[in-house]
Amino acid sequence: MKTNKYVEELKGKSVSELNTELVAAKKELFNLRFQNATNQLDNTSRIKDVRKNIARIQTVIAEKAKLA
Repeated sequence: MKTNKYVEELKGKSVSELNTELVAAKKELFNLRFQNATNQLDNTSRIKDVRKNIARIQTVIAEKAKLA
């Protein structure tokens, strides 16, 4: 599965790298929402994918914080 590989990739990163990726994902989500509001977004399912990726990143960060 593609998502399992993505999660394993996330688990291999440090917390600072995860925070950087989280900020980038949140910026992407903001831009997608803005495009959707102005009817410029073609692939609306991308919003859902980015939201799930943000949740995955936050989950991995929480797991790492629990272990530390």
